[in-house]
Amino acid sequence: MSLTLSLARGAVTSPFKRAGRPGATLPAGRLRLPAAPPVPARLAAYRTICGFPATGPLPVTYPHVLAFPLAMRLMTRRDFPLPVTGLVHTWIEITAHRTLRPEDSLELTVYAEELSPHRRGTEVTVVTEARLADALVWESRSGYLSRHATRTEAAPKKEPAAPLPALAEWRLPGDLGRRYAAASGDRNPIHLHPLTARLFGFPRAIAHGMWTVARCLAETPDPATLRTVRADFRAPVLLPGTVTYASDGHAFQLRGGKDGERLHLTGTTG
Repeated sequence: MSLTLSLARGAVTSPFKRAGRPGATLPAGRLRLPAAPPVPARLAAYRTICGFPATGPLPVTYPHVLAFPLAMRLMTRRDFPLPVTGLVHTWIEITAHRTLRPEDSLELTVYAEELSPHRRGTEVTVVTEARLADALVWESRSGYLSRHATRTEAAPKKEPAAPLPALAEWRLPGDLGRRYAAASGDRNPIHLHPLTARLFGFPRAIAHGMWTVARCLAETPDPATLRTVRADFRAPVLLPGTVTYASDGHAFQLRGGKDGERLHLTGTTG
């Protein structure tokens, strides 16, 4: 099933699902894509839009892009307990067990690992794995939040993240969401146009969270050496807009607003 069809199915089935339902369970089993190398033209477009080098190892975020249609197929299944409409990507952890090459034929697997209460609703953890000749070479865990009324106690308020050294300012065009969608296949309507974004409560289209992560990682001195990544999505980036990339070499941030007071993204690498 294509990503577009998965989105359409999710739009149809979401009104019949109730997040936070007592006794909800996750679908059993795993979804798989057979081993195949990335399509060169799509990979080239992804490198360009995210700022990665035009040649060399596979960007550390790219297996997530390759497996995203599987994740959408999982989250739009009838037995998936949360409505995909309005589901928010809140965090991602990536572990690369080795450097991957563009010619590697990766077998991809996606499954739902955990359903847990969140102070703003219910969060599901989705796991993605990439194998090469049966060896696990890359894996990620992502949190997706379905917002609803809850009795879960609010977590203690975190101390504001101290600003990191500002290294670059990026002016993001209004069509960035459409350009990234063409490269990644993620055509969620909140990213494509102000009119479709307003249907989901956003004043304008917002940048893909995975684009913000990839764009920050592309700025690291040697992206090919990255082995671990943790990123937390804090606030959406409205398009068009201007953001500031900041890093101390290990931690990174994406900030916006006047004087950079709005924190969009925080992360660490290793």
